[in-house]
Amino acid sequence: WEVPVVFRTRLGAAVGRQRVMAADGHLLLVLHVPPGPDETARQARFIWRKPDGTWISNDLGGGPQVVGKHLEQFAKAIQDCGVWEEQAKTAEDYFAVLERLAPIHRSARNLHTVLQEARQLCPDDRDLINHRDRAYEIERTVELLQTETKNSLDLLMARKADEQAKASRRMAASAHRLNLLAAFFFPLAALSGILGVNLIHG
Repeated sequence: WEVPVVFRTRLGAAVGRQRVMAADGHLLLVLHVPPGPDETARQARFIWRKPDGTWISNDLGGGPQVVGKHLEQFAKAIQDCGVWEEQAKTAEDYFAVLERLAPIHRSARNLHTVLQEARQLCPDDRDLINHRDRAYEIERTVELLQTETKNSLDLLMARKADEQAKASRRMAASAHRLNLLAAFFFPLAALSGILGVNLIHG
């Protein structure tokens, strides 16, 4: 890519945080690919806007919809998490969904910030405004799904706690009845042992 030299000097060996660079009419978006399950390292995605308004990326091709393709990948990842949340039955299932959502939420939030800054750097680009608004919708969706999953997990834990409390009360009532029986029959057993209860007959 024939990008300004300042872009190359500002890039290190690792992708680093998501950000936008601008120089001489060029715009470079340094983004993260939507993180997958159990991924600790972030994969870089570079999207370059030339001064003439042409868009090109390192792995999504080119054209005005390249940023839209990037956003759709986030939307698809969130949709998959929504399916998993609906199918979750146990606390482990809900924890798995929350672990999957956390990095997506962080990436989506930072992506929205980057596109907002890019829109300010290129105020005449209508596509950037639409992409910025779409990024906000994605961030809001993942935030709502995360809250819903937490609420579902809290409800499940509350039900389990209520069931355990009821079981504990039943066990306490049974133990109390056993104590009453023991308190009644232990003196009789002791007297029977001392005095004897042998029957004389025949």
